[in-house]
Amino acid sequence: MRAETVHIRQMDRWDNPLDPTMSPEQVERILALDMFRNMDAGSFPALLSLPRLVLNETRLVEYQRGDLVVRAGDYGSSAFLVVRGNVAVILPPGLPAELLGRSAPKRKSLFQVLRQLWNDSRMPETSHYTSPTAGPGAITRSAGRSDSTRVTLANVDTLLSKQPSVILEAGDLFGEIGALGRFPRSVSVVATMDVEILEIRWQGLRDFRRYDAHFRDHLNQLYRERSLKAHLRETPVCRHLAQELLTDLEQAAISEVYGETDANNPFWRPQGESPSDRLAQEPMIVAEGQVLDGLVLIQSGFARISQKFNHGHRTVGFLGRNRMFGLSEALQQWRTGHPVPSQFSLRAIGYVQTLRLPYAILASHVLPHLAPEFAQAALTTRNGTVFEGLDREDVGLIEFLVEYHYINATAAMLINLDRCVRCDECVQACARAHDNNPRFLRKGRRHDAVMVATACMHCLDPVCMIGCPTGAIHRNERGGEVLINDRTCIGCGTCANSCPYGTILMVETRDAAGRYQHNQETGLPILKATKCDLCLEQWGGPACQRACPRHALLRANMWDTRNLRRWMGWR
Repeated sequence: MRAETVHIRQMDRWDNPLDPTMSPEQVERILALDMFRNMDAGSFPALLSLPRLVLNETRLVEYQRGDLVVRAGDYGSSAFLVVRGNVAVILPPGLPAELLGRSAPKRKSLFQVLRQLWNDSRMPETSHYTSPTAGPGAITRSAGRSDSTRVTLANVDTLLSKQPSVILEAGDLFGEIGALGRFPRSVSVVATMDVEILEIRWQGLRDFRRYDAHFRDHLNQLYRERSLKAHLRETPVCRHLAQELLTDLEQAAISEVYGETDANNPFWRPQGESPSDRLAQEPMIVAEGQVLDGLVLIQSGFARISQKFNHGHRTVGFLGRNRMFGLSEALQQWRTGHPVPSQFSLRAIGYVQTLRLPYAILASHVLPHLAPEFAQAALTTRNGTVFEGLDREDVGLIEFLVEYHYINATAAMLINLDRCVRCDECVQACARAHDNNPRFLRKGRRHDAVMVATACMHCLDPVCMIGCPTGAIHRNERGGEVLINDRTCIGCGTCANSCPYGTILMVETRDAAGRYQHNQETGLPILKATKCDLCLEQWGGPACQRACPRHALLRANMWDTRNLRRWMGWR
């Protein structure tokens, strides 16, 4: 029997305004601000008119004196415009981590490690949730909105007197680079008085930049002033250049954006979609056979490298942040004087932000200063274009890793099912290390004998960190692992809902006596987020990997595929 169908209206962008309560009077007030008054409303298409974008993608937010508006290290999807009052940008070295609601993992003592062997408690892990305290000198408070929890610094004057800072006034924009590029915030911003701020969702920021040339130039200028130099310094071909050469490169570099963030999630793609259909949907950055004018630097996101094969394309590699494309062709052109077409295509997987250095300035400022061995390696091995450590015959594995975004992982849990004897030692070891509660599920997607288990992969681009109201989910300052601070997690579920791999679980909390904890006002259970912490408190690394007697489990960094190949024993 055929199942009954129902026809409903499909939701679109305009069904999810940033502030559902925004009034027409507020829209008029926002449009009167200098930033919007100077925009050319006529350059926006009718469906994306300036007032409609303001109504849907912005909201006015009030902060009290001492509130953290932006926290260093967080990933955010919004930029901020100061409407009234002043805020302070805390310059490096910045505020102490404990003041920002974070915690550094501490190694267990030898006695604690040994105690794990005979500790057989069957009670689910207890919570350390005791009070809404973010850290010494800071408190977490509700801001009166369902999605607004603030961290307020105590003694803000004393703190600011000890920290180098810059004051931003009404009309100043901040947070735009992190919002568009999905970079972690590099600085914290604190309200020095009661302030009113316009929050702008990145989708709105993108469209304002796309349709208004004046605003686009303004953003580009801010980017050049605040971040471009640091990005060039991180690029292998530029990091050794003299300051005057870097200054010229800053002026010549072209920032470009490809794709949409929403398409970044492979789990949202339609079932049954063919590889050729998926490739056709990915925005082209460089087409195979095209003469590229310069060098493409990936600033954020991931890009797929493919090559024509029979009647289609096959994936031969991928690029992530700080990787580059086109160096071999540029070197050949510089040596021979003839333009060289690209042998590969480069496509954006989801959202990609790039920086292009035109060939003219590349030839005069960069190529003459490359170390001979570096240039030779770029010519002979095409460094950065082929999936390092794997051959092009491994097309199936490369397609699998790229297709499901496992290339985002720095510690994916891989299990070789041909070696695994289902002894359960990995699960038991994880449970012993975490109060008898394993932090992963031994199931997941498969490619031949390799299974990617459902465990936190500690992503290069951790979208789970976007929107955490207290900063409880954060990167370990030393190794970059993604951790959750049990003391500041308020159980909102934002991280679990954002993780595209489903590796963060929301669990009910108990006190030390084993009693479930419920909210005294609503009566609902208090939840907390839990996931793999890569056993940072343990000596010797992840317990799951160390416990496997068959060497069937690997915590794999997808950017170290030579190690993956050794583990698989394919060569």
